[in-house]
Amino acid sequence: MDYKFAYDNKDYLLTNENCEGLFFEDDNEIVGLSLDLILNALNEGEDVAFSNEYYSGKCSCNTQDEVNKSYRYLEYHFYIYTKNKEYVINTIENEYKATSFNKLFNAGKIDDSYIVIVTACPNCGVYSISVEQCTV
Repeated sequence: MDYKFAYDNKDYLLTNENCEGLFFEDDNEIVGLSLDLILNALNEGEDVAFSNEYYSGKCSCNTQDEVNKSYRYLEYHFYIYTKNKEYVINTIENEYKATSFNKLFNAGKIDDSYIVIVTACPNCGVYSISVEQCTV
């Protein structure tokens, strides 16, 4: 599975090969959540738009310019919901359009929420994905 997007007149391709990793907060993996599922969600999402974010760490390509002691990356995030640490749904897939966190939570279908952060180097296109527990 691949995901292609354009930013500032440059095309980027997110694949299995240029992914540095899928990182879970405190190594608490979510059953059923995978790189392919995340790339598929990005393809399904209608309003996926990466934006500039700045981090203190420099990409391994070593081509980024330092800006106020930080480095520019392209970032997009969305949310996923789980039940007993198992993936249930994400907020950019088509199925989610007809529901909400509160509806799913009140129906007992989900019990936790996470933010999925996709961060790509604007120079070389290498990217990583972080998954962190959050409150909705």
